[in-house]
Amino acid sequence: MTIDPLPGDFFHYADALTGDEQEILAKVRDFCRTEIAPIALDAWTRAEFPHDIVPRFAALDIAALPYDGVAGPAARRTLIGFLSMELAHADPSLNSFFGIHNGLAMGSIDLCGSAEQRERWLPAMGRMEKIGAFGLTEPHGGSDVAQGLETTARREGDEWVLNGGKRWIGNATFADLVVVWARDEADSRVKGFVVEQDNPGMTTTKIENKIALRTVQNADIVLAGCRVPEADRLQEANSFKDTNKVLRRTRGGVAWGATGTMMAAYEIALEYAKEREQFGRPIAGFQLVQDLLVRMLGNVTASLGMAVRLAEMQDAGTAGDDHAALAKEFTTTRMRETVSLAREVVGGNGVVLDYGVAKYFADAEALYSFEGTRQINTLVVGRSITGHSAFV
Repeated sequence: MTIDPLPGDFFHYADALTGDEQEILAKVRDFCRTEIAPIALDAWTRAEFPHDIVPRFAALDIAALPYDGVAGPAARRTLIGFLSMELAHADPSLNSFFGIHNGLAMGSIDLCGSAEQRERWLPAMGRMEKIGAFGLTEPHGGSDVAQGLETTARREGDEWVLNGGKRWIGNATFADLVVVWARDEADSRVKGFVVEQDNPGMTTTKIENKIALRTVQNADIVLAGCRVPEADRLQEANSFKDTNKVLRRTRGGVAWGATGTMMAAYEIALEYAKEREQFGRPIAGFQLVQDLLVRMLGNVTASLGMAVRLAEMQDAGTAGDDHAALAKEFTTTRMRETVSLAREVVGGNGVVLDYGVAKYFADAEALYSFEGTRQINTLVVGRSITGHSAFV
């Protein structure tokens, strides 16, 4: 089958998917239109997560797709990317919820867990019977978290004792499992731990008053004498290099999410321009408005092309930190410009949530900052192309 392209997929990149892949994409697109779109604005406005959507989300059978042997052979990263783009197109918040669970949490266990740990956790997470979160960022550590990680882990017999705090941890208020990264007091190396939600040594507090991704339940986490068995330490996570394996993979996902976000804003602006009349004619017929629309479409198309190529390189095993960093930096920067141009086309109505653009405009600010700021990602790429590190 050939799925009808979204208006923002101007070069029909989705045609590169196989027939089976397009069937999966069509199923997810229908879910986005019938299940996510009708509730997205209300959930965002109330800053509440729609927990009743999780069983219907699980019925899509897409959470396990990236992982070989969890529910079958691993899907191509290109398909995974298009699914992320489709979810972000419908609601960046619910795409972030899914990406945290499916990418960061499951990815940590897949890349850094033992065979026994992958078998213990990934099938249930793939069925979305258990939801995951990822605890890396700290109150005092964002861009410098690799060197400045303050959360500590101390081994006592067959247990580890974790102490410290995490911030901006999506899904943490309700996740069944939180992957926590901490520095081993004995060797100063960063290690990963899976902490159950009911662990008495871990408390989570929802972060209020956000202006972006309001549906995502970000939390502050406090770890105070949090005891975790050695069996729940990720056995293949022995330094921050292992942590970075996860981030390298998920930065590509942010590129797809950014593309879906700006694509939706472009499409809203396009439809608005066709309907909105001024001076006796639709504003879509004005040269200056067409200029804005074409600039937006160019940003979307260039970003989608980069995301597709990165996915191909990930499948081939040739993508590095620098490729993921450039994709994240470029697409989120173009996204920020595109949602601003979309708000400009919609004019005063662009600041009213009812017209659609305002939510994407706000949500873009979070995507622009997380998974490495633009500046940090430029330094990763700059080091690669010059051979000189500009990190402090």
